[in-house]
Amino acid sequence: MQLKTWCAAFASALTVLAAGAQDFPTRPVRVTTPFPVGSGPDVVLRVVGEKLSRLWGKPVVVDNKPGASGFIAIEAVKRAAPDGHELLQLDNAQMAAQPFLFKKLPYDLLRDFEPVTPILRNYFFVVVPTTSPFKTTGDLLAAAKARPAVLNYGSWFIGSPGHLGAAMLESATGTTMTHVPYKEMTQLYTGVGNSEVDWAFGSAASAGAMQRAGRVRYLAVAAPQRVTGFADVPTVAESGGPAGFELSAWVALLAPKGTPPKVVEKIQKDVATVLADPAVRERYAALFYETYASDTAQFMQHLRTDSQRYGQTIERLKISLD
Repeated sequence: MQLKTWCAAFASALTVLAAGAQDFPTRPVRVTTPFPVGSGPDVVLRVVGEKLSRLWGKPVVVDNKPGASGFIAIEAVKRAAPDGHELLQLDNAQMAAQPFLFKKLPYDLLRDFEPVTPILRNYFFVVVPTTSPFKTTGDLLAAAKARPAVLNYGSWFIGSPGHLGAAMLESATGTTMTHVPYKEMTQLYTGVGNSEVDWAFGSAASAGAMQRAGRVRYLAVAAPQRVTGFADVPTVAESGGPAGFELSAWVALLAPKGTPPKVVEKIQKDVATVLADPAVRERYAALFYETYASDTAQFMQHLRTDSQRYGQTIERLKISLD
């Protein structure tokens, strides 16, 4: 009799969970982001949020909590109820590099959060001054091999994707170059344009203003194939660099640990629906981003790959930010 009672209760609970996922959301959804208002990830999040609001019939509110390497935003969502109504936006550097850059973190990504889905991706270009003598990535690497530690590259801070990506390129090609960290992105690409450094990794969003002004040019893109809008820019491999070399930024949504799988799955599918909208794709393209959605397995594979690459590089460079 007890077994029958337990089975009935279990079946009832499953029905409630399924209904909960089907009815989700039942109130406004808040997405907390560590990116400031007006930044690329913030703009994209608001585009996606607006479409989800129409799809769900409930407001999707963006809550900007920048600063402290994203820790403020992370802590706010970490403590939230695990029902899908509180989500977190992070980029792959915050997810994959920070666990290696900080000895002590106030969170454990996979212990405290459920991966939901990426929402955007963009690849990095090899950016040089317009007056640079280098015409290809092969030219740059040949000069680096001929003059170890003489060529330099800039990044927007120590441990940034631009810094780690350049270190990965050094490792892949057996070269040694000198890192010059800047305080922020605008200073960095102004520095490239003024020939203060020989090159830097940059995205079409971050380095684009200087590129459109004719102050810098793109030697290559660290992507598996040429990217939309820059058909004349070869991949790193096509430009004389190592085969298969990639460096990308991607931004994803996470939920507090314990959020029901059916709710996570619904959010994944609905985000994918939104990202397939031609108007959304057009808005992304204007910001030099690609729409990018995936299921949990694909998300986790990409995160593992980036974590391994960043982790090995950070350990080799012996970088610590605390």
